[in-house]
Amino acid sequence: MENELAHLSINEEEEDAILIPIDPNLEKEGEFFQLVGCFLTASMGQFFAMKSTMANLWHPVRGVRIRDLGEKKFLFQFFHAMDMDMVLKGSPWTFNNHLLILYKLKVVEDPLQVPLVLSPFWVQIHDVQIGLYFENLATQDETDGDRGRLGEENKVVRMGQQKKGEN
Repeated sequence: MENELAHLSINEEEEDAILIPIDPNLEKEGEFFQLVGCFLTASMGQFFAMKSTMANLWHPVRGVRIRDLGEKKFLFQFFHAMDMDMVLKGSPWTFNNHLLILYKLKVVEDPLQVPLVLSPFWVQIHDVQIGLYFENLATQDETDGDRGRLGEENKVVRMGQQKKGEN
């Protein structure tokens, strides 16, 4: 081993650099994968328990950094769009039975000034009268436009029809 190390020299020129192709799915310059959230509770005294629980529930591939912003608000920094989208699509989330309200932060927005007032929910209604089977009653446009249409994946099922995948 000493003989191999004896041939090393600081003055030797290095070989050509190896170019590593950039994955197009990775974070691009200007992309921003941050959510601001707050829990509907009077006090949030278990920050470290919440941080550990949410990271374990979401299990993001590239990771998540969770910071306490004060005023019962938290910043969730993701490192890949796929991780943030999975969290948004999996809403609503809770911790200790307290609802987590999330907002997708834009680059120029102040995380302490964003409105935390909306949360998506799926609602299942039973025993709807036949005269009220209208798709426009089951879907509604959201005001922020970020999450598409409510009920879009679960269209109204008319009498005698089955959903795809059901037997």
